[in-house]
Amino acid sequence: MSKCLDPFRFLLISLAGWMNQRQLNAIEYLREENRVLREQLGGKRLRLNDDQRRRLAAKAKGLGRTILAEVATIVTPETLLSWHRKLIAQKYDGSGKRGPGRSRTAGGTESLVVRMAEENRDWGYRRIQGALSNLGHEIARSTIAAILSRHGIEPTPERSRKTTWKEFLSRHWELIVATDFFTVEVWTRRGLQRFMVLFFIELSTRKVEIAGIAQEANGFWMSQIARNLTDAEAGILTGKRYLIHDRDPLFTVEFLRTLEAAGVKSVKLPPRSPNLNPHAERFVRSIKESCLDRMIFFGEASLRTAVQNFVDHYHSERNHQGLANRIICPEAGHLGASGAIQRRQRLGGMLNYYYRDAA
Repeated sequence: MSKCLDPFRFLLISLAGWMNQRQLNAIEYLREENRVLREQLGGKRLRLNDDQRRRLAAKAKGLGRTILAEVATIVTPETLLSWHRKLIAQKYDGSGKRGPGRSRTAGGTESLVVRMAEENRDWGYRRIQGALSNLGHEIARSTIAAILSRHGIEPTPERSRKTTWKEFLSRHWELIVATDFFTVEVWTRRGLQRFMVLFFIELSTRKVEIAGIAQEANGFWMSQIARNLTDAEAGILTGKRYLIHDRDPLFTVEFLRTLEAAGVKSVKLPPRSPNLNPHAERFVRSIKESCLDRMIFFGEASLRTAVQNFVDHYHSERNHQGLANRIICPEAGHLGASGAIQRRQRLGGMLNYYYRDAA
């Protein structure tokens, strides 16, 4: 019986081998065709869409890593199998069926929480919660804590022990004067010499006073300036409580003692922090860009003339953005006049002021 089946078995084996060879030939042809297509693309990376990735991944799973290594030419076996794992993960991903959860606090309410904490440093979470309740906002204490933490605002014990620079300025605005030096190069008989200009500025009004111009400043010079500043009738520091200044050694012990005797406290800035004295820095930039950097000075007298002209222009003719675009000390009769337009020139037309004649 087995001998009778031998020819049939041989036929089956031969047929299977023939079919297997045809499959191998077909696979080899497809691989070569893929190589040709890749060469036509010039080495560019193939861009597959999601549907094409799904189709390749589904077929790849049935072959396994060993056979894939032999036949895959478009992408690596690892990439095909990773696509397959992503398909399985997407199948069991239930995030699309989940609810939205607890809704986040509205932007307007969150801004109000931050505003209350910044404007009231001693308010805790419950105090803010009560103030919000008065305005119709019911928010949990934990939500307020999360909002403040998200905005980098510390809890009230830490906040109440610290006073920010902005808060210090706003609380004592009318009582603060700032000061600084700037230098100007002047041609003299001894060649190019550097002159130092010391000025003071009231923060509330932006009024500026040039305290002194000198080629060589020293402690004696500064002591005399301190006496002028605290003069009961004309001193810019009269009635003030704080003087902001940097750590320049010219602000000597004698200078500061004279101010302290007049009731003015020294507020010394940290090293390398000009941003904490912005009003003084802004004045220096204005006088240099609008005037001093555009001139060549011959002698101290020319420097003094230019500085005085700019200060007069700064006070009575120049609009200031920090004061809602107003003039510090407008001249009587110019504002609201309806006469002909006139032009006042300073320093040869470098500084100009336009106004109307009184009718």
